Amino acid sequence: MTNPLPTWSALQTHYEQIRDEKLRDWFAPANDTAPTRAERFTFSGGGIGADLSKNRITDATLELLVQLAREAGVEARRDAMFKGEIVNPTEGRAVLHTALRATEANAPFHKEITAERAKMAKFADAVRSGAWTGYTGKRIRHVVNIGIGGSDLGPKMVVHALQHLELPEITSHFVSNVDGADLWRTIEHLDPAETLAIIVSKTFTTLETMTNARSMRDWFVKHGCPEGDLAKHFVGVSANPAEVVKFGIARDNVFEMWDWVGGRYSLWSAVGLSIMIAIGPKQFDELLAGAHDMDEHFRTAPLEKNLPVLLGMIGIWYRNFFGSQSYLVAPYSEALHFLPSYLQQLEMESNGKQARLDGKFVDYATSAITWGEPGTNGQHAFFQMLHQGTTLVPIDFIAVLTPEHPLGDHHPKLLANCFAQSEALMLGRTEEEARKVAGPDKPELVPHIMFPGNRPTTTLLVDALTARSLGALIALYEHKVLVQGTVWDINSFDQWGVELGKILGKVVEADLTAPGAEVKQHDSSTSALIARARAALKR
Repeated sequence: MTNPLPTWSALQTHYEQIRDEKLRDWFAPANDTAPTRAERFTFSGGGIGADLSKNRITDATLELLVQLAREAGVEARRDAMFKGEIVNPTEGRAVLHTALRATEANAPFHKEITAERAKMAKFADAVRSGAWTGYTGKRIRHVVNIGIGGSDLGPKMVVHALQHLELPEITSHFVSNVDGADLWRTIEHLDPAETLAIIVSKTFTTLETMTNARSMRDWFVKHGCPEGDLAKHFVGVSANPAEVVKFGIARDNVFEMWDWVGGRYSLWSAVGLSIMIAIGPKQFDELLAGAHDMDEHFRTAPLEKNLPVLLGMIGIWYRNFFGSQSYLVAPYSEALHFLPSYLQQLEMESNGKQARLDGKFVDYATSAITWGEPGTNGQHAFFQMLHQGTTLVPIDFIAVLTPEHPLGDHHPKLLANCFAQSEALMLGRTEEEARKVAGPDKPELVPHIMFPGNRPTTTLLVDALTARSLGALIALYEHKVLVQGTVWDINSFDQWGVELGKILGKVVEADLTAPGAEVKQHDSSTSALIARARAALKR
C-alpha cells in the first residue's frame, strides 16, 4: 500500500528497521534509563492523560508520524473546520460541532446556538421540576428517546455514563431498532400519563425512527391520551421543523439542529435534550466545557504533544504499516459500557471510505474496525485471542481513577486488572519462563502457556468520570477521526455508504407487503428470502 506523501516512504523504511524489536527489551532496566519510556511517552490534554509507552514506537517513530501529520495538512484542515469553512465537500457543508461548545461570542452561529440551548434548558427544567405534566396532570417520570445512529448512540452513551448524576425521579429510555421488540419492551410497563417521547431525526423521515414514533403515538392514544393532548407527551428534534409539525408535534415543542452538525457529532446540540433532562442544564454545560477544553488543546497544542494527533497517528502506524485490521476500545468502567458502540459509528462511518477527496480511489487501508467491551468482562471473553492469537489488535485501555460509587474494595481490583492486562500484553511469556511455570514434569504444556507479548496498548487516564471529563474524552476521539481522515485524504464527514441500503430497503419492503404478484425483480437469493418471508407474514 502506498501514499504519495514523502514521509510515508520514510515511515515504511523505519517500520522495516524496528518491526521485530521487542517492547520488553525497551522496558528492560538496562535500556529504560532516565527519562524513562513512560516519562517520554506520557502526554496530557483537556484533563485526559495518555500513556503511549507500551506502543511499538520509538522517539524516531513519533517524530516521523508527527511529520506525516504536518505534511498531510492536519493543521490546515483542523483550522478550516474551526473557522467554519467547507470541510465536507461532497455535501458542500461546514462541520461545526465544535461551535456547539464554543464560549466565544464571535464563534460561528453563536447567537442561534445560545438561543436554542436556552430553550432546551427551560424545557428540561420544567420536566425535571415536575412543572411540565402529562395529560392527566401527573409529572413526567419516564423519558423515551427515539432515534437511531447519532440520534441514539451519543445520548444513550452519555446518559448511561453519567447515571450517577441523573435525577432519580426520572428514568431515561432509548429506542432505536425498527424491530418492534425494542419499543415494546421499553413501553409495555410504562404509564403513558407519566411518559415523554423525544423523537430525534435530522430529516424526520428516517424509516426506523418514524416507524417507532408512529407506533408510540398510537400507544398513547390507545391508552387514553386524547389526540389534542399529545403535545404534552411529544417533542421533536430535527433540522426539518416543517416535517416535525406535519407529524403532529406542536411547533413550540420542536428543537432545532442544523445541517452543519453531522449525526454522529450531534449530542452537543438539541439531540442531547434527553441528556439535559437526565443530568440537568448545569451538568450539560459541564459536558460542553470538557469538550471545549479538548477543542482548545487540539487547536493550540504543538502536534508533538497533541493528544488527538498522537492517538490518530499511532492508529495510522498500526493500520497502514503493521497491517492491523481492527483496534479495541476497552474502558475499565461499567459507566462507559456504550462508549465502544458509540465509537464504532464515529470512526467507521467517518473514515470507512474508499474515495479520496479528489475522487480517485485509495490504494491503502483506511478505517480500522472498531470494537470493544468494558473490562473486566472482555478478559473472560476475547482477551485469549488478544494474548495468544495470531492477529495484532492494538488496544485503547481507559481507566477512571476515582469510582463514582461507594463500593470501595471493587475499584482497586478493577484498576489492577486494567494495568496488569497492558503489562501482560507487553511482556508476554518467553519459552524459558513457560518451562519454569510448567515444571519439569509437563514440558508438553510449554507451547500452550507461552505468550508472544509485544502487543501494543495505549492507556488513557481520567481522574474521575464527571460530565466535564466525559466531554473531553468524547472530543478526543472526534478529533482523532479528523486527523486520520486528513492523512488518508478522505472526507470524514459524509456517509454515502449508508444510503444504498436505505434505498433498497424501501423496495424490498414494498415487495414484502405488496398483495398478490410473485416477486421477480431481485437476484435469486433475495427473491427467495422475500418469498419465504411473505409466506410467514401471511400466517
